[in-house]
Amino acid sequence: MTIMRFPKLALVGAMTVAAIGAPALVSPAHAAVSQSSPSAFVESLAEDGLAVLRTGSSAERRSRFRSLLGQHFAVQQIGDRLIRRWRDDITTSQYRAYQRALPGFILGTYADRLSSYSRANVEVTNARQNGSTYLVQTRITNPGSRPVSAIWYLTRSGGAYQVYNMRVANINLTLNQAQDFDSYIRRNGFDRLVQFMERRGA
Repeated sequence: MTIMRFPKLALVGAMTVAAIGAPALVSPAHAAVSQSSPSAFVESLAEDGLAVLRTGSSAERRSRFRSLLGQHFAVQQIGDRLIRRWRDDITTSQYRAYQRALPGFILGTYADRLSSYSRANVEVTNARQNGSTYLVQTRITNPGSRPVSAIWYLTRSGGAYQVYNMRVANINLTLNQAQDFDSYIRRNGFDRLVQFMERRGA
């Protein structure tokens, strides 16, 4: 199964997507992501995510990523978009099992692969609103690598901004992952996808 064929640098911005389950305790150093504007939100979320990469053990980084993602990503919306094609074909219990497996799957896939981006920099270059969506364009630079453009798609819920998608180096992350899930489900079935996610997240 090919999972998320996009630059790993994307996840520095997305801070390891996904998600979630019960939020972990938030340390003071990672408790104040700005909600003053879309640009400030993205800047401070990226700064906190990069700070996580620079300190602590692998287990501590995962816990802090889980907390950031639980607070600042529209996890259920992301998960629903990934299986939109199959939503009417699965049972309620299958859907719940999928949502439970999603956080661990993404953390298990990516959380330990981000340390090489601990010195990266995320710079906001533009921001605009399109209906109920806020688009924040950034330039992500990492020493020794070429800069990468990333667009963050934000929604606003309960007075707070949340990330629900990203486009990195012209790759739509949600669409790309949905295509991977579609391919896997067609070959193996939905239950096998969930089992695969559970194993990856263990």
